[in-house]
Amino acid sequence: MSAGTELVALVVIILGLGVASQVLADRLEIPSVLFLILAGVAVGPEGADLVGLESFGGPGPLSAIVGLSVAIIVFEGAFHLKLTKLRQTPREAIRLITVGALIALVGTAAVVRFALNVSWELSFLVGSLLIATGPTVITPILDVVPVRDRVAAALETEGIVNDVTAAILAVAVFEMVVSEETGIQVLVEEFVSRLGIGLLIGVLAAGFLWYLLNHVDLSPSNAVRNSRLIVLVGALATYGIANTIITEAGIAAVATAGLLLGNAGVPYEDEIEAFKGDITLIVLSFVFISLTTLLSLEDLFSLGVGGVVVVLAVIAVIRPVSVLLCTHGEQFSFREQLFMSVVGPRGIIPASVATLFALELRSSNPEAATVLVGTVFLVILTTVIFEGGFARHIAQALKVLPMRVIIVGGGRVGRGLAERLEDRGENVILIDDDQDKVETARNAGFTVYHGDGTDISVLQSAGAANAKIVAAATGDDDTNLLIAQLANSKFDSETVIARVNTPGNADAFEELGVRAIAADESIAQSMDNAIERPALSEWMTELGRSGDVQEIEVTSEKLVGKSIRELDQELPDGVLVALVSRDGESEVPDADLVLQHGDHLTFVGRRNAVHEALEQCHPHLRT
Repeated sequence: MSAGTELVALVVIILGLGVASQVLADRLEIPSVLFLILAGVAVGPEGADLVGLESFGGPGPLSAIVGLSVAIIVFEGAFHLKLTKLRQTPREAIRLITVGALIALVGTAAVVRFALNVSWELSFLVGSLLIATGPTVITPILDVVPVRDRVAAALETEGIVNDVTAAILAVAVFEMVVSEETGIQVLVEEFVSRLGIGLLIGVLAAGFLWYLLNHVDLSPSNAVRNSRLIVLVGALATYGIANTIITEAGIAAVATAGLLLGNAGVPYEDEIEAFKGDITLIVLSFVFISLTTLLSLEDLFSLGVGGVVVVLAVIAVIRPVSVLLCTHGEQFSFREQLFMSVVGPRGIIPASVATLFALELRSSNPEAATVLVGTVFLVILTTVIFEGGFARHIAQALKVLPMRVIIVGGGRVGRGLAERLEDRGENVILIDDDQDKVETARNAGFTVYHGDGTDISVLQSAGAANAKIVAAATGDDDTNLLIAQLANSKFDSETVIARVNTPGNADAFEELGVRAIAADESIAQSMDNAIERPALSEWMTELGRSGDVQEIEVTSEKLVGKSIRELDQELPDGVLVALVSRDGESEVPDADLVLQHGDHLTFVGRRNAVHEALEQCHPHLRT
């Protein structure tokens, strides 16, 4: 077989396995990294021996291929990260990429040093690589685990920024390992110089690309295609220029350029993002499979008990301590903190950098090379399998999968509704085109999108396609009607509700199939309750603060055929069945009423008791 034919076969094998891994991952809702690693082992020397280091012409060509591929992956991840997400958890995100990264570095290095009995230099090299979680493993998890936006924003920000931190820091530490120079000053100088050059080149590249896309007529007929190609070539050129100036500054450069360009409002942004996403899937498959073919199972087993200790420490101690310290406050519930603690799989940066470093170390220090690649890949495999593979099950067990609610209108009504829903643990997104209202809502701790709620693209960006409830709560009836009609026709939300501001307009809403809440009638009813039923009025006000009202449909066999009296005996204290709805009619139930399939039960009581009753009657209903 000729060299050309062998190369074609190599590319076909790797890309074919990559596509198969992506399809399988989508079907099973598991990050594709796991299947890419298994595919690499299957075709590498440990398996069918179809692909090896010599297939790429040696370490040099492989290093160049991996470098360019990583540049595309990092650029795409940064391009995808929007500043609107960063604004949701600015303090926590900053802590995760600073304090959290430092805890991960020092903690991992200490465990590696004493568990594997290696030098401090090598320990810190491993620790620096395992800082990174990375968008290649975090994003697929968040695609199938719809946690609250602020949780997703914190994890995505941590992944992208720490990818850059890990790559640059690892290079600086590696210089110390191979040159046997020690001292914090050397490390800081190496890190700062690479980061500084990368940031500068990234800013200049983003400015140049933005000017091309906005002010140069690329083509009267193929502007979209040319824009995508220009961005791709620009990302690769940015990486190459920065790396030419100083080694490994390219990672910081492409991350900076991607973040700036992705938030600069360039033309054809959606098309560029989709194109970059497809390219990233291809190069990710190629890189992971290629690198894993170089992995020796003997390297993993040689770590022995020490390797197991390192993995357990990283997963069960260092990661949880880091997250709990960095996310303390009111933004995240304790359950969400636990979820973030146990979902931190490692991805492409540690795998690629560790493999390339190991290739350089094999001739001069084979023991260090074995420890480096063995430890890093053992952590990657373990975290991807258990944290990535079981992420949705973990989220369900911790009950951090809220219902997504879109509220258009960030005024007093919208914020009041959002507050009540968030108190019940729902994932609420506010939309408003008034900058003052947006800032007010954000300062109050809400997740807010700045834009026109009647614009389909704005609704899509806010996640309306996955929203179970859309509420139009602006002060304009025409706007609310249009929003409600869009939610019904374009997004097929389960519940669409609209605020009616002008008396008499409610009938028009109802005729068009929109459930309407008339402001004047609601106020009149509340005032009437305060006058004629003051005790009820006070109780309902208190219910809004510490209580809850929830409705479920009787579908479980454990409920069908049971009487209200029997159900009351099983429910927790502090909750009661207030209403039973059957065939469109609702009534306060008699104790002897027997439940039928399709009945609707309304629970009223203390919030915790109501939620416990929901879980008891329908396990995992709220997840």
